[in-house]
Amino acid sequence: MKGSAALELKGIYAPIPTPFNDDGDLDLDALSLNFDKWLRTPLDGIVASGSNGEWPLLGFAERAALFGACTDLSRGRLKVIAGIHCPSTKESLDLGIEAARAGCDAVLVLPPHYYKGQNSREGLLAYFRTIADSVRLPVVLYNMPSNTGFNLVPDIVATLSEHPNIIGIKDSSGDIVQIASICRDTPEEFGVFAGSGSFFLPSLAVGCSGGTMGVANLFADACRDIFLSFRKGDLERSRSLQLSIIEMNQAVTKRFGVPGLKAAMDHAGLYGGPVRPPLLPVKGEVREEIGRIYDCFRSNYREVSP
Repeated sequence: MKGSAALELKGIYAPIPTPFNDDGDLDLDALSLNFDKWLRTPLDGIVASGSNGEWPLLGFAERAALFGACTDLSRGRLKVIAGIHCPSTKESLDLGIEAARAGCDAVLVLPPHYYKGQNSREGLLAYFRTIADSVRLPVVLYNMPSNTGFNLVPDIVATLSEHPNIIGIKDSSGDIVQIASICRDTPEEFGVFAGSGSFFLPSLAVGCSGGTMGVANLFADACRDIFLSFRKGDLERSRSLQLSIIEMNQAVTKRFGVPGLKAAMDHAGLYGGPVRPPLLPVKGEVREEIGRIYDCFRSNYREVSP
């Protein structure tokens, strides 16, 4: 375990959507209903205020309230990682204070990405070190180049892994060579998480300790099955499950995004609810397609489950 860090980053985490009511306000009652169901799954933890949580569309007070609700609703049975990334370092630090006050287990931090031209190696190292030095919770780096337009390369991650309060990274790049390089170049206790269910098994094969995946909101059991089958050496089963889950995962990520994930949650009996503008909901044939993909995977997974 690194330094003062109390969280070992491993297992299956769900980056949860933020529920809104029809007026567009935060709906913590709906969140409670979802937690009642997530607590009956093999999830190890959740990520709040991440990409699936529509963090850029949330206010500071909403994010702080979300952190408090998640720690209360987890009942000590799910780890809670709080996304605290903000455009300014000061606001990120202030939100880190709220995450610690709420009792979260760690914080998730994107690189600053608006002033990309000024994102020098030295500037990035200084930014993350400032967060890690100041926030009273373990820090998990977050690499999401498709959204930020900036990639946290292995050299920077390896350097940051030397900080006693930086315990791991969620890498959503999908670049297996990069993920393998990070696993190779960081300490064994540094957790490396796959950021998508589409490349979960390949990530485990190169040394990842788990994943935080949108599809885990719906199929934590299948994600856990891939994880445990791989750990047990049952590559035939883990490979079969990995191949079968790709279509479902893509439906709630690359193809239809957060609106697709929320539609799938509604179909599954969870609360997805509306997205917050400027995002638009999926409707009609797309919503029906998501439902068909969900039903097909659910049926096939039940057939092969022991």
